[in-house]
Amino acid sequence: MVPQLVTVRYRRSDGRRRRLYVPIVPVVLVLSPLLLLAASAGLVACSVTRISPMGALRGTGQLLWALPGTRFEIDDGRTAFLVSVR
Repeated sequence: MVPQLVTVRYRRSDGRRRRLYVPIVPVVLVLSPLLLLAASAGLVACSVTRISPMGALRGTGQLLWALPGTRFEIDDGRTAFLVSVR
């Protein structure tokens, strides 16, 4: 299952907490021209390094499939950052 929503929670240096909800599908639609550019750059990189483009695409798909339920947290002094993928 491809992730649908990314929740980003962070604590600012003044102690206030913020929560952002980022829907994946609208972001992908807005950034699709950049995704096409990145895909063409990936094809060039695969041909230069002699990696199978289908193997790279399969690996990317497996990574996206494993993302839902992932959480990672960064805590640096007074600032904390938590990302949760649903």
